Amino acid sequence: MRVSTLPLALLAVACAGACAAPPAPVQNAVGPEAATSPDSTVTLSGSGEFTDDDTSAIAYNRKLAPKGALASVTVESSGDETRTSLVAEGLLPDRRYGVHLHTNPCGKKPDDSGPHYQHHPGKINPASEVWLDIRTDDQGAGRSTARNDWALDPAKLPRSLVIHAKPTTPKGPEAGMAGDRIACVTLENAQ
Repeated sequence: MRVSTLPLALLAVACAGACAAPPAPVQNAVGPEAATSPDSTVTLSGSGEFTDDDTSAIAYNRKLAPKGALASVTVESSGDETRTSLVAEGLLPDRRYGVHLHTNPCGKKPDDSGPHYQHHPGKINPASEVWLDIRTDDQGAGRSTARNDWALDPAKLPRSLVIHAKPTTPKGPEAGMAGDRIACVTLENAQ
């Protein structure tokens, strides 16, 4: 049986025309589960030497965050992952500090930064919050990185990184507690 090539040629021409058209717009579902696109990226950063009055990087306790202490933090969130990195220098040597992201920018008072940022409200653990505890070396420097399996909501971003006087309590009724707030870095959207 012989097949005519004319229908195949017409099909090829029709497909070529359809394939050359611009793609259809992406449809966004309405609802809280579709608040962010899976490929949206959020980048926050903050850094500076801790001062006594500049709320972009402020010290609340000069004994635990001495003059000259500084920190730099970067938060990168895309897809289903958030990575947060901290580098601190000039803190007390050979000491552990609790470090968390908080909901509000730094202010003149330690409590101005609000509570810990929680991806899952009411869940106090490193899977819902960003815990970056550090142990400083003999020069007072420390580094930490946290990776969370969720993306930040652009409508509800953490606004600061707070360094606490004690390491974070991991479990029990005091879970998430880390003592007084000794220093704070305000986070800005880097995009």
